[in-house]
Amino acid sequence: MGKSTTLNLLKATAFAATLLLGGNAFAADKPVFASIVFQGDQFMQSLQKGIREEAESGGAEVLEINVDGDQAREIQAIDTYIERGVDAIIVAPLSATNSASALKRARDAGIVVIALNGGLTDSTIANATFSTANVDLGLSTGGEAAKFIAKNMGGKANVAILAFSSLLPEQSGARKDGFRENAAKGNDITFVTDQDAWVPEKAVTVATDIMTAHPEVNLFYAANEGGTVGAMQAVRNAGRAGEVFVFGIDGSEQLAKGLLAGDNVLQAVTAQAPELMGKQGVQAAFDILAGKSVTQNTTVPALLLSRGNKDGIMKFLGQ
Repeated sequence: MGKSTTLNLLKATAFAATLLLGGNAFAADKPVFASIVFQGDQFMQSLQKGIREEAESGGAEVLEINVDGDQAREIQAIDTYIERGVDAIIVAPLSATNSASALKRARDAGIVVIALNGGLTDSTIANATFSTANVDLGLSTGGEAAKFIAKNMGGKANVAILAFSSLLPEQSGARKDGFRENAAKGNDITFVTDQDAWVPEKAVTVATDIMTAHPEVNLFYAANEGGTVGAMQAVRNAGRAGEVFVFGIDGSEQLAKGLLAGDNVLQAVTAQAPELMGKQGVQAAFDILAGKSVTQNTTVPALLLSRGNKDGIMKFLGQ
């Protein structure tokens, strides 16, 4: 056996042990909930915070894992939690289709499966699903962009899109489609380029390269938090504040402060309510374990945050 193979086996063993033990000794009389997310941005951190707080307040123990966008790692986590015999898996699936088979094994093993943030294409797998319709997120930001373009840009805009199609094609596509549909209403829109960049550091580079290759671009639409942060920073770095405007998806303290900044770069984002989503998912898990019926599909409302509504931004920030 080669050195690299041995190292990989050791890593896999350590990963499985972490999932099984969770760093805690679990009381036998407490339900155990497994929380699985696919990246570490503020949205997913808030989602896990909601799961953790609601589960612990109800007397459950919580196992948490971030699979870092790795489908094989997600499947391994689910299978390990099945072996561990957890009572519920509360998951933001990495893929609406590719995550399904492992979660079906969990459901078949008698584990409650709660899907968050988009759910699964096969609606028979999850006991309950909590999500904000991705197309609605795009429609919301697109509607605000349409008004801005008509009022401030003479009804014309050259738009660059930053997306996450190679990570989550279904979600990314729906968010882009919604934006395109509403932004174009009553306006003359040219969609110049559509590229993947969902992590802030990469989004800064991609947005900077876009402005260099396409100086006519005067509006960025980013389909997630990381892309929005990166586009905003790239415009600032390029000294093009007041010339290039940014619209995005997701809400965070950084983005809210961007809307309040005097540079006039970030104009609007549509935020989800991840903490609420996590709490609702956990409550459904408790209800199912108690033999109660729950709604199979629940839509968690989105929240538009716009530069023109300072009161709404301050409320979002809790001020």
